[in-house]
Amino acid sequence: MVTIQLAIQNASNILARQEIFELLVHDRKVPTVLWTPLDRMGPRPLLLVSHGGSGHKLSDLVLNIAKPMVEQHKIAVVAIDGPVHGERREKFEDGVSVRQEFRDLWSNGESVDTMIADWSAVLVQLSDRPNIDLNSVAWYGISMGTAYGIPVVAAEPLIRAALLGMWGTCRQPSKRLSMDAKKIEIPILFQMQSEDPLFSVSGQEELFGQIASSDKRLTVHPGTHTDPSGKQLEEAVNFLITHLLQ
Repeated sequence: MVTIQLAIQNASNILARQEIFELLVHDRKVPTVLWTPLDRMGPRPLLLVSHGGSGHKLSDLVLNIAKPMVEQHKIAVVAIDGPVHGERREKFEDGVSVRQEFRDLWSNGESVDTMIADWSAVLVQLSDRPNIDLNSVAWYGISMGTAYGIPVVAAEPLIRAALLGMWGTCRQPSKRLSMDAKKIEIPILFQMQSEDPLFSVSGQEELFGQIASSDKRLTVHPGTHTDPSGKQLEEAVNFLITHLLQ
């Protein structure tokens, strides 16, 4: 079931067609936003974007990658609110308290399979859109977007490349992540930040090493655990368009 809340708007400052709607997956609401290029160019590649812990589907992390992908490269972008985030909450809020709720949820391991199901439902919902090309799908998700991204990428055969990072085996439990990482064989770019206070270098390197892909690259950028910007964001865009537009 899909409930369309609003259609074309420019509230996100992205020059694109924006749709915000809800999916119902096993009675669980999945707040979703989709941006598609204004130009009528036929089916476009699709980027799946996961926000970080304490964020939401319209957070700066999401908008920062969506804007160049849609406006400059004419790639469709879709994002959803993660568990206990955004409009999944009875009362919307973000920040430190939400981040702690996510960490508690992550530690019990019960939210991983529901996120896989939610993203699968998004792809099913978009499968009949004439302006979406599901033969060209990629993933962008760092921090929480990697915690859920590795299981999603491992489970979803439509995803052909993924940008991950800023998460590691130092955040327990990591057994599920390690198991899923060993199933991933698509091209991977894994980004780290040199002064990350939340995840150790060794834990991130260990998680990267467990990814089975022969086409994978790890890069280190200056800074703490913050949203990608500057050269890190530019690197992300270049990696994604290389695999979505080839």
